[in-house]
Amino acid sequence: MDSVTEASQGQEVTGAEAIAGAFTVDAEKVRAHVDEVVRGTVEQTLNALLDAEADRACNAARYERSPERQDTRAGSYERKLATKAGEVVLKVPRLRKLPLETAIIERYRRRESSVEEALVEMYLAGVSVRRVEDITEALWGTRVSPSTVSELNQKIYQQIEGWRNRPIEGDHAYVYLDGIWLKRSWGGEVKNVAVLIAIGVNADGFREVLGVAEGTKEDADSWRSFLRHLKQRGLSGVRLFVSDKCLGLVEALGEFYPEAAWQRCVVHWYRNVLSVVPTGKAKEVAAMLKAIHAQEDRQSAEQKAKAVADKLEGMKLARAAQVVREGVAETLAYTAFPREHWRCLRTNNPLERINREVRRRTRVVGAFPDGTSALMLVAARLRHVAGTRWGTRRYLDMAKLREQAEQIEAAGQAGPTRGTETQEKQETAAA
Repeated sequence: MDSVTEASQGQEVTGAEAIAGAFTVDAEKVRAHVDEVVRGTVEQTLNALLDAEADRACNAARYERSPERQDTRAGSYERKLATKAGEVVLKVPRLRKLPLETAIIERYRRRESSVEEALVEMYLAGVSVRRVEDITEALWGTRVSPSTVSELNQKIYQQIEGWRNRPIEGDHAYVYLDGIWLKRSWGGEVKNVAVLIAIGVNADGFREVLGVAEGTKEDADSWRSFLRHLKQRGLSGVRLFVSDKCLGLVEALGEFYPEAAWQRCVVHWYRNVLSVVPTGKAKEVAAMLKAIHAQEDRQSAEQKAKAVADKLEGMKLARAAQVVREGVAETLAYTAFPREHWRCLRTNNPLERINREVRRRTRVVGAFPDGTSALMLVAARLRHVAGTRWGTRRYLDMAKLREQAEQIEAAGQAGPTRGTETQEKQETAAA
């Protein structure tokens, strides 16, 4: 009995395999058929909507006799439209008297335009052109050529340029400056180009990207041009600039913002000192340098710096001691501001973190064809960062700075009064 059962089961399996072998499914053909059905449905729907629009414009259906009719049909013309379902052929009706301004095509134009802008944004965000082509093929069923992407870039360039030159509103007490180096092709050679960036903290304590511009080099002329660009757009109320000691930057700051203080980035200064220290002693010296900026006020920090310089000389590190003595005062400007702000003012880290994000996005491009492309990509990325939590989260409590300013002003007003009273008492005693 068992053998009979096994035999019958074997026959059923063999029959199932025979049936499965008789029917084969071509997945590619099925997918192509489904795509064609979807495309055909989209085409029919759009053409039906165009006919309905023509009827509304004529105030009567095709071949309908009506006293309210305002126009008649005059045939149609074909036009192609790329959609997500593929390329469709539209039969756009013609009218004898009235122009047919179809909203159907305009709606699709807007939708396709939004897709185009998304593709350009992807390119400007660092996605390679080849990847953009792959994405367009997935969205539209057709590839967008690199030349088309370049043409689309011009549209978004205008928007970025408008954002880059927008007016700067309100006061920005703290401004961070830095430059980022990118590679560009020039006459068949690859050369470096600097893109200068400025971010600031406004009166409400939020960070803003204030400016980005191409600077052929991080030299005095480039910084002057950049600072002039910022001032012409309305940058005002600056109390402190934070930056590395770039060539010509300090002098340029004195020309355009003479009343603002300058804070040299502590981290960059540490690196300058450690560059003349043997590797074996770098860790010990770094701890000594950090102790300078851990003091409770400027006077204590200056005393600590003097002690550190003396100890460095005792360690036979005369060059490092000289760098400490010559540059420590430039790193202590932050002590004149509220203690709650010190951690954010000692270094250029707020801008360095953005620079790392920009480098991550520009690394995939390699060498840019020109300076404009490099500038646009950096500006586009900065505009994106400004719209994220980075620019919508309060960074500093600026009420502390206002309170400090009020206290200084009150002390300044009280000072001369006390001096005058003392002088009057002295004059009375002398008489």
